[in-house]
Amino acid sequence: MKHIYKITGMTCNNCVASVTEKLIKVAGVNKVDVDLEKAEAEISMGKHVSLDILKSTLPKKYTISEKGNYTSEMMSGEVSDKTKLQQLKPLLLIFLYLFSAAFLLNFKRWNTSEAMLDFIGLFFIVFSFFKLLDLKGFPESFRMYDPLAKVFPVYGWLYPFIEVALGLMFLMRFQVTIGIVATIIILGSTTFGVTKALVDKKSIRCACLGTALKLPMTEATFIENAIMLSMAITMLTQLI
Repeated sequence: MKHIYKITGMTCNNCVASVTEKLIKVAGVNKVDVDLEKAEAEISMGKHVSLDILKSTLPKKYTISEKGNYTSEMMSGEVSDKTKLQQLKPLLLIFLYLFSAAFLLNFKRWNTSEAMLDFIGLFFIVFSFFKLLDLKGFPESFRMYDPLAKVFPVYGWLYPFIEVALGLMFLMRFQVTIGIVATIIILGSTTFGVTKALVDKKSIRCACLGTALKLPMTEATFIENAIMLSMAITMLTQLI
């Protein structure tokens, strides 16, 4: 008999290997096929194995549930009673700090275009920092929804460094037009991937702040990307 389960908490192929290794050792389990992108495991059993036994086998960072009973709030082993607002608190705080910093840098001689350049520059620098904290794990999480990273795996490895370069270009006002065009292409790809993940109702981890902070992919992730993309397009139209 075969059963399909939802498994959350997996961010890379090492996680897949770990989950597979633990489940295949359970008495009664004959075969385990784990799909990282779908966050699912198909388990072939010689006799029925209860969900409680499967849960006790996996480390706490992973959550396993029957596919029909799965809830999108069970991300990365977090408790399901956390609201989306609570889960996204780190992201919202960072955005508040970035907006405040961009405002303070420009409030004496206010210029909206200059403030947007500072905001986007600070955005790339800060967000690249979190990605660089786990350069090994970030590409695996990123390629689960970004179209370019899926097609070109090396892009996922380069992405944090691209963000650093773009951040410096905006803050130093160096080749701003090129930086804006690159930003539109990069964020356009990511926004498309985020939108598709939300439409498909995939419960995956948002890699915008790397893997250090376990953020779920929600509507707020789309709004974050949409805001940045809109600002870049606005600046480009002002320069043309």
